[in-house]
This record gives sequence, structure tokens and C-alpha cells, in this order.
Amino acid sequence: MPISRSATAIALSALTVLALAGCATSAADGGDAAANEADAGAFPVTIEHAFGETTIESKPERVATVAWSNQEVPIALGVVPVGMAEVTWGDDDGDGVLPWVEDALEEIGAETPVLFDETDGIDFEAVADTQPDVILAAYSGLTQEEYDTLSKIAPVVAYPEVPWGTSYEDMIRLNSTALGLADEGDALIEELNSEVDAALADFPELAESKVLFSYIDPSDFSQIGFYTSLDTRPGFLVDLGLPLPAVVEEESTGTDQFYTTVSAEQADRFGDVDVFVTYGDASGSIIEQLQADPLLSQIPAIAAGHIAILEESTPLAASANPSPLSIGWGIHDYFAVLAGALD
Repeated sequence: MPISRSATAIALSALTVLALAGCATSAADGGDAAANEADAGAFPVTIEHAFGETTIESKPERVATVAWSNQEVPIALGVVPVGMAEVTWGDDDGDGVLPWVEDALEEIGAETPVLFDETDGIDFEAVADTQPDVILAAYSGLTQEEYDTLSKIAPVVAYPEVPWGTSYEDMIRLNSTALGLADEGDALIEELNSEVDAALADFPELAESKVLFSYIDPSDFSQIGFYTSLDTRPGFLVDLGLPLPAVVEEESTGTDQFYTTVSAEQADRFGDVDVFVTYGDASGSIIEQLQADPLLSQIPAIAAGHIAILEESTPLAASANPSPLSIGWGIHDYFAVLAGALD
């Protein structure tokens, strides 16, 4: 269910990452003594986050990650986690690993790490069993209690301000700093931003489009659910310069929630939306259902069929939450789906 799972925040708040000066080299050549010495020079490092601050005294050798996407930062930098969250939403082959993560692990010749079952929340015992030196959760919805429990296992890097509201850039900055690879993290951000810009340039029609990322329950059209600007999906588009629909801007003000609902009786508030993005089945039947509804059909974008369908629980739907490894895998296809709704 996409609502409970995720969320790039418009709140690129001023992260304060306090680190001692030091250089870092690629973790992929961990056998090089000089490289290890350079990495170690970045420590101790102190990272501020929503629950205070975490100090990592020395270069972590065993890295565990929880929640969504955090494992992609170390893997992208050549560091294989000892354990990471098992994925159930968006997994294409039932192995608990998203395809872009599979590709990256194969590329560096690594086996799949221990997978933590988070169906009913964080499996603290399983995390502890991997004996990590650090736990990465810069993109997550950790509660204070979960943070405190994890902190008894190892130092924890939590989200900077808003649950599920960390941009992929800030996730990379926080997690890479914790690994002593801040320079490599910055280089990765620059590379990914270039890929995103190049992909968006192929779809100039999106540049001024107001995109509303919704979740509409086919069994209940009385409410229009959508993600606020604190969520990574609309936040990512805003960071690219796409304008927010008025209703998203209004409902995002003064809230710390990444998702909200509005009564369908207020359908007139969605008049400036150019593209509705929602999850649905491959048949696209949700479009016909929305157009047949007496209230929702009054929304111009719905009446015109400007509805982008992300097939439920597919990798492409999962990639709508941009992450270090998913961008190279599917950002062009994602933009193509959005732009196709304007045709």
C-alpha cells in the first residue's frame, strides 16, 4: 500500500552535518590500506537529525539499513550492507529485492544481504543479529521509540525533520557522511541530478504542468487522497521546477503529514491540475470509473483523461519515489508515463 510505505520533501531544510575534515575514497577498494586510512580520517562524525544527533566514532565496517531505499546509498558507493529491509511493494520476482538493487549487487559481485522482514514493523532482533556498526535510516518514518531501540544496537542515522520526507539528495548526504564517504556522496548526487535533467529535457511538455500525485480508492470516490509537498513524490517534481496545484499548496501549509484527503464535494479545488497520477491496474479501468463519477468527472483533468496510471506494486510504481539506484533504472520511463497522460 503506497500510503503507508513512503514518501521528496519540499522541505530541503538546512541539514547540519558536522564532520571533521578528511578525505574519502571509494569503498569498493576496501583492501587498499591508504584508502582505508583516508576513510578513517573522516571520523569521528556527528550527524544532526530529528531525534537529536548521532556521533559515529570510527569508520563503520558493518552497515545495516532499515526502511525504504537507505540500502541504495552504500551499495551505490560500493559498500554491501550486512542487512537491509526486505521489499514487498514493487518487487517484480518475489525475492524481496527491487530490480535496480539486484543489478547493482550483481555488478559489484555481491550476494544479497540479510533481509529484514518489516511487514509488522522493524525486526529489531534481526537487525541486532547482523551486528552492525551503524544503522542507516535517513529516509524513514522512525518513531522515537524505534529510534531509541535501534540506538541500543548501533548508532542510528535518522531523517532530518519530516518522516518520509527526505529527498534522495539528503538521504545520500546523510548516509554517505555516516560511512565516511561524503565526497563520493556529493559526486553521486551530481551524477544523478544530471541524469534526471537529461531525462526531463526529453519531455518539455511537463515543464509547466501541475501534477497531482494521488491515491484514489476505487471502492470509495467520496474522498480524493493525495500526497502533500512533504512527500518525496510531489517534492521531487517541485525540486525540478514543476509548479504545485493550488490544492496541494494549500493542504501542505501548516502540516507535517505527507498524505491527506479532501471531500469529492470540493472537486472544484482541483481545477488547475494538469495531470492526475494514481496507482491502478494495468487495464486502466480506473480512468473510466473516475470519468463516470458525477463529482470527480467535474475536474477538468479527469474529464479530459489526463490521468497517469502507475500499475500497482510494480517496479515502475516504486521508482516514483526517486532513489540513488532507481533513477538510472527508470526515470525516463517514469517521465514518459506522466507526459503520456497529457496526450
